[in-house]
Amino acid sequence: MRRTRLLLAATLFGAAGACSEGTTAKLSAGLERRFEAEEIVRRAPDQRFHYTSDPGGRAERREDRRASIIVTKSSVYIYKNDKVGLEITPRTRRDVSVSRSGERVSVRSGTGRAEQVWSFEPPEDAAGWTTDIRAVLRQATK
Repeated sequence: MRRTRLLLAATLFGAAGACSEGTTAKLSAGLERRFEAEEIVRRAPDQRFHYTSDPGGRAERREDRRASIIVTKSSVYIYKNDKVGLEITPRTRRDVSVSRSGERVSVRSGTGRAEQVWSFEPPEDAAGWTTDIRAVLRQATK
């Protein structure tokens, strides 16, 4: 009987864990319309990002996060369903940059203790992703 309970508990726990790994790409209808109007250039749902805040500082924090990314002609949007991780638009006034190392693309935002880095390996064409993100960043830093 105890073994049956343990197997049942393990099965339920495993199923709950599998459900929690659902998609991160859910957007409201309003955001979908916005991005369609801005013309989506790149989209990658459910990516594994390395997130770092205050890189190199005393309060540096690193973690892996599952999130999705959309790049349009005028926005970079990293998000997990309704929660925004990073949004860059032409109105962005903080320092932003993008770099590539091999297949890894890194988007850097802010300075000092407010700096954060979101890096990921896109599903294809890391060079193209970098170029398209740079095009958005040029608009943001004018």
